[in-house]
Amino acid sequence: MSAKDISSEVRNQGLALYKAAPEAMQAFQSVMKVVGKEGALPAKLKELMALAVAINVKCEGCIVFHVQNAIKHGATREEVVETITVSVEMGGGPATVYGGKALAAFDELKA
Repeated sequence: MSAKDISSEVRNQGLALYKAAPEAMQAFQSVMKVVGKEGALPAKLKELMALAVAINVKCEGCIVFHVQNAIKHGATREEVVETITVSVEMGGGPATVYGGKALAAFDELKA
């Protein structure tokens, strides 16, 4: 499945969950908004950190989501690659598989 397909699927499923549990999902979105703001750490760095975690927890939807947001905040391919290498350092072999997925998502979504 392509990164764009995963993004669409995650968005559609998220909307369904939002309709089913609006109060909980609004609360979660509030946390995402607060955490994602510029602060002591720039938003781009926070997205790259979230990408590293997404790789290590093996969440393809999360990978695509955070790659998209990293791109919106100006992340370069080189920054994504370095983020992936940190994930591999911390996550070993499985991180190489999901790191490859992250790089493919970046290349597809940046094109």
